[in-house]
Amino acid sequence: MSDSIVWQSVTAVFSSWYDVKMVLERAGTISTDAMHVIAGVLLQLLFASVLRRPLSNWLPWLSVFTVLLFNEAVDLWAERWPSLAMQLGEGVKDLMLTMLLPTALLAAFRLLPSLRLSRRR
Repeated sequence: MSDSIVWQSVTAVFSSWYDVKMVLERAGTISTDAMHVIAGVLLQLLFASVLRRPLSNWLPWLSVFTVLLFNEAVDLWAERWPSLAMQLGEGVKDLMLTMLLPTALLAAFRLLPSLRLSRRR
């Protein structure tokens, strides 16, 4: 596979993801900051369910973090702000907002085993 085909594929994936993201942002009535908070928790719950791991496991948290890094890479690729520092600062804010509650849930379920559901058979 040549480099140009790989780059075309990457560009197509990034462009499609960015388009879907823009539709979701424009269609909703909540702020993009709130969307990051909500998406972080929903993704963590989704990954925990799909991967069949408890919220105390690192894998759902790492999966959310991976999606977030991909999303921020797409933002850096697609958007050109007047100041790179402003754009990077917004990315850090997105990272903190998205990972705040998943991190709190991971810590709570790891440090407080009494929060875990017991399985009765």
